Amino acid sequence: MTNRSPLSRSYLAGFLLPLLLAAAPMAGQELPILSRCSGSGVERAVDSLLSLMTVDEKIGQMVQYSAERDTLRVGRLTVAQQELIREGAVGSILNLVGASVVHEAQRIAVEESRLGIPIIFGLDVIHGFRTIFPIPLASASTFDPDLVEKAERAAAREATAAGIHWTFAPMVDIARDPRWGRIAEGAGEDTYLGSAMAAARVRGFQDRDLSRPDALLACPKHFAAYGGAEGGRDYNTVDISERTLREVYLPPFHAAIDAGAGSIMCSFNEIAGVPSSSNKRLLTTILRGEWGFPGFVVSDWNSIGELLNHGIAAARSEAGAVALAAGVDMDMEANVYHQELREAVKRGEVTTDQLDRAVRRILRMKFALGLFADPYRGCDPANESAAVLAPEHRALARDVARRSIVLLKNEKGVLPLRRDAGTVAVVGPLADDAVDLLGPWSAEGRAEDVVTALRGLRSAATGEVNVEYARGCGIRDSSTSGFGEALALARRSDVVVAVVGESRSMSGEAASRSSLDLPGRQEELVEALVGTGKPVVVVLMNGRPLTIPWIADRAGAVVEAWFLGSEAGSALADVLFGEYNPSGRLPVTFPRSVGQIPIYYNHKNTGRPPSESDRWTSKYIDLPSTPLYPFGFGLSYTTFAHSGLALDRPVMHRNDTLTVLATVKNTGRRRGMETVQLYLHNSGANVTRPVQQLRGFRKVELNPGETGIVEFRLTEEELKFYDLDMHWTVKAGAFQVMVGPNCAETQSATFEYRP
Repeated sequence: MTNRSPLSRSYLAGFLLPLLLAAAPMAGQELPILSRCSGSGVERAVDSLLSLMTVDEKIGQMVQYSAERDTLRVGRLTVAQQELIREGAVGSILNLVGASVVHEAQRIAVEESRLGIPIIFGLDVIHGFRTIFPIPLASASTFDPDLVEKAERAAAREATAAGIHWTFAPMVDIARDPRWGRIAEGAGEDTYLGSAMAAARVRGFQDRDLSRPDALLACPKHFAAYGGAEGGRDYNTVDISERTLREVYLPPFHAAIDAGAGSIMCSFNEIAGVPSSSNKRLLTTILRGEWGFPGFVVSDWNSIGELLNHGIAAARSEAGAVALAAGVDMDMEANVYHQELREAVKRGEVTTDQLDRAVRRILRMKFALGLFADPYRGCDPANESAAVLAPEHRALARDVARRSIVLLKNEKGVLPLRRDAGTVAVVGPLADDAVDLLGPWSAEGRAEDVVTALRGLRSAATGEVNVEYARGCGIRDSSTSGFGEALALARRSDVVVAVVGESRSMSGEAASRSSLDLPGRQEELVEALVGTGKPVVVVLMNGRPLTIPWIADRAGAVVEAWFLGSEAGSALADVLFGEYNPSGRLPVTFPRSVGQIPIYYNHKNTGRPPSESDRWTSKYIDLPSTPLYPFGFGLSYTTFAHSGLALDRPVMHRNDTLTVLATVKNTGRRRGMETVQLYLHNSGANVTRPVQQLRGFRKVELNPGETGIVEFRLTEEELKFYDLDMHWTVKAGAFQVMVGPNCAETQSATFEYRP
C-alpha cells in the first residue's frame, strides 16, 4: 500500500514532540487538568499543524463516525471508513472497542495519513465499562460524591485499557418529569445534588492529568435543559424562562466545567425556539464567554442534521454553517460537516477562521490527552485483560450498589431477613434476570458477569434459610399462567421476596412512558402474593420513580433497588440479610399518580398554597398534595432522632460564614448511617423563590445510643439567586434554615441577611 504520509513520521519526532515536551510540567509539578491545552508550546504546535493542513484535513478533524457493531457488539471499521482515515477525514471514532482493534485503526491514522494526526476513540461509558456499576440515578442515591468519583475512576481504568480515550458522560441533565426515560442517566431532580455528582464524575473520569494512560476525557451532556422536555417525551421541545435555565438546568454543567471537563455535548432539543445545536448564545456567549470553557463541543448523534426538522435550516449546508457559527466543533454522525463545509467555505458561507477555531480546540485536547506523544496509549491487550473486571472493581461495584439501595418501607421489622427465616420464596420476572440488571447504556457489560437477585440470595443464605424460586409472570406480557406456581410456593414459604419492575429497555434514551405503573401483570402478582397472608418484601428494579401506592400501603417492606449492575444480587443480599444497613436516599420525588407530574420538592409557592380545608387552593380534588415518597427519603434498620438545630448568629453580613449545627442520635439497636440534609428558603427576595432548596448534606455513622453533631457552613454563594434584573446576587431579608433526614421532615431556624 502506498504511504500517504510523507510528513507524519518525521514531523512528530522532529518538531511537534519537542514542543509538547517543552510545554509539559516539571517532575512533581501539578497543573490543572486542562492547563496543557493552553501552554505556549502546545499553541505553537497547534499553529504549526494548522498551517500545514488543507481545508479538507481541517474539516476531517471536526468529523466523528461510529464503527459498525455486529450482533456480538464487536465494532469494526468499514473499508470506506478506513479510507477516510487515510485521507485525514476523521477526527474521532466511537464504538470501536478493544486494545488490538483500536491500535490498528490508530496505526492507519498516524502512519498512513498525510499528517499522522491521531484519532480520539470514544464510547458511552455511562455507569461502568465491563464492570457495570449502578445506573447514575441509583448511585446518586448514595448522596456520596466521593464514592461516585471512585466508581468513575474504576470505569476509566477499564475503558482506557481497552483503547478508549473519551466518554460521553456524565449526563448532568436535571429531570423533574420521571416519564422521561433518560432520568435514569442523571442525578435526579435537584440542582445542588446534581452539581455535586457532576463534578465528582468528571474528577473520576479524568483524574488530575488527562495525559495519564488511565485518564478518560469527560463530556458532560446534554447542553442544555434536555431534561425539561415537554411531557417527558424524549427529544421534545423545552420552553423555560431564562431564570429557570440559569438556576435549575445550567449549574451542573458549570460544576462539571469547573471540575475540568474537557469536552461538552450539546442537546437535541430547542430552548425557547432555538435548538441547542444552533444556539450561539448558549454555546459561545455563556459556555465560552461567561464560563471560560477551553474545551470543544460535540453535537449529539445527527443533531446538526436535525436542524432541518426543526426548521432552522432549509438545507444540510445551511445546517452545517449555522451549527459551526453557533460553536459546535465536532459533528457526531450527521456527516454534514464532511459533506457540506468544503463547498460552504468556497461560497463564503463558512470562513477558514471558523474552521481554525474549531480545529484548534480539538487539537488542543488531543495534545492534553497525550495522543501526539503516545498515539497508542491504552492499546496493550495484556493491560486490558488485567484491568477489565478486576476483583477490586467488582468489590467497589458491590459497595456502590448496596449503598444505592433505598429502603422505602419496613413494617413490623420484616427486614432484615432472619438467619432462621425458613423458606424464602423469591418470585418475579426480575428475580433471575441478568440482562435487565445491567440497566440502559451498559457499555461492554455482559449478562454472564451479573449476579442476579436469586443467585445473590442463594449465595448469602446460610443456616436454616432455604431459597426457592418461581418467576410468576413476565415484565410486559399479559399472561398469568405462572401465578399458580408462584402462589403455591408463597403459601409453603415463611416470607416472600417479590422482585418486580421495568426491563432495561423501558428506561434510557427513547424510552418515555405515559404510565409509571408496574408494567404487565406484575402488580396483580404482588397483590396475589400479599393475599396469601405471608410477609411480602417488594424489591423494585427500575430506572425511574414508579407509581406504587397500593404496594406502598399493603406490602410489608418496599426496597428501591434500581438497576444495580454486575453485583446487583450480591448487594441486594447484603441489604436483605442485614449484612449492610441500607443508607440510600431518594434523589427524586415519587408521585402517587402520573397525574401529579410534574412534582418535585423545590417547587414555587403560589398565592393559594394547597390546603385540605380550603377548596379554593392549588391542588387536585382526588389526590393528596403530598408525594408518595419525598425527595431525600430513605429508611434504615435503625432509627435516628434529629434535634438541637442552632445557628451561630442571628444576622449574616456580606463575606460572613454562617455555621449551622444539628444533633443526630441513633435511637435504634443497630449501627447505621444517616444523611443529614440542609435546605434554605428565602422569603425576602424580589422574585419568587422555591419553598426549599438543598444547600448541603452530610453523612454520619453512629452506633446505637450514640449522638453526633453535624456542622454546615453557609456563605453568600449558597444564598444567591437571579433577581428581577437577572443579576446573580443576594438581597437583604429573612432566610429559613431547615435540617432533617429528608425534605419533608425538618426542624427550622431563621436568620437575617444584611449586606
